[in-house]
Amino acid sequence: MSALALRLYAGLMWLVQPLLRLKLARRAARESGYAQAVGERFGHYNQPVESRRELVWLHAVSLGETRTAAVLLKALRDAHPGLRVLLTHGTATGRAEGLGLLAPGDLQVWQPWDSPAAVARFLDHFKPRVGLLMETEVWPCLVAAADARAVPRLLVNARLSEKSLLQALRMGPLALPAFAALKQVYAQTADGAARFAQLGVVVAGVFGNLKFDAEPDAAQQAQGRAWRSVAAGPVLMFASSRDGEEAAFFNEIIALRQQIRARSAPFSIATDGRSQGADDLGSDLGSDLTEGLVVGGEEREAERVGSGFSAGLTTGADGRVDGRAPQRADGRVDGRVAAPVQAWPDADADGDAGSASPARARSGRFASASAGAGCTAQHLACHQAADRAAPPASF
Repeated sequence: MSALALRLYAGLMWLVQPLLRLKLARRAARESGYAQAVGERFGHYNQPVESRRELVWLHAVSLGETRTAAVLLKALRDAHPGLRVLLTHGTATGRAEGLGLLAPGDLQVWQPWDSPAAVARFLDHFKPRVGLLMETEVWPCLVAAADARAVPRLLVNARLSEKSLLQALRMGPLALPAFAALKQVYAQTADGAARFAQLGVVVAGVFGNLKFDAEPDAAQQAQGRAWRSVAAGPVLMFASSRDGEEAAFFNEIIALRQQIRARSAPFSIATDGRSQGADDLGSDLGSDLTEGLVVGGEEREAERVGSGFSAGLTTGADGRVDGRAPQRADGRVDGRVAAPVQAWPDADADGDAGSASPARARSGRFASASAGAGCTAQHLACHQAADRAAPPASF
């Protein structure tokens, strides 16, 4: 990549490190996970230095990527018993989810901040054999340091929206070499593959979205079907939402309640898995939405929306919303049945419709997983490419 562009970028990333520490401290006040092992973000670790180059580095930045990585990791472990994995994340929810993926001998740390010193310490400490990066993660300083140490990177379950493509093209001297340095890309969609090709990336093929190879929890599916069987009307599912979108939706409901006086169909909201966003929604909107609602002759207060799961929100004839959806003995709420729905993993963060969850805005029915061959194809391609690109080791 352009040496000047990389030096300027590296200098900027070094200068803003105090701001990163401040941001982490503020986030930790709301989510304690961000206070955990802060030194790891800057390349300082408690784990012993690896003596051999055998770890398979799997990077899943957040919760959605980590859940998707679980599908790939299971297939890799089935094919290669004894596989040692280095799992990295950028968010607290991703790291918490990743704990359940660890096997004896595996390691888990924060993704290093993209400064030359931090990424050098990360790579020299853990000596990964190959890097499997989930979906969109490409960092210039990390790319340069990995190239210097002959650590190949493969972008797995890769997606690239038109917006991200234009951003990469505008940052050409910095972004284009970083993308071109990827050993291979396993794209979700044909459109995504075409966009990656414009960046000079070697696209191994189109394999679909690994999310659809996940098996939904059977108990949740049974519960969802039971709820749906007694629902009196359509169900609106926020299967994939971003911060602030739920609040904007309910503000519109409040604005319209004076115009729409007919009895409204009950609805439920399912968060996209970011538990903090769900809690923020409940605390921000609870009093505005629930004040004065009478259910079964009693005044009720709202509860906060449950973290990472759904809570029935039922509209009354006056347009008010009860966040707790208390039920009468016959299972109905103020004359209407509440119908919560099951949660679904988060969707494409930058708006690539080709890779978003099919449950994105379905009304009146539940989403179900659509299993495909993406997992098998991608995990085979990953370890075959790694075998060609890296020296022999226990994979």
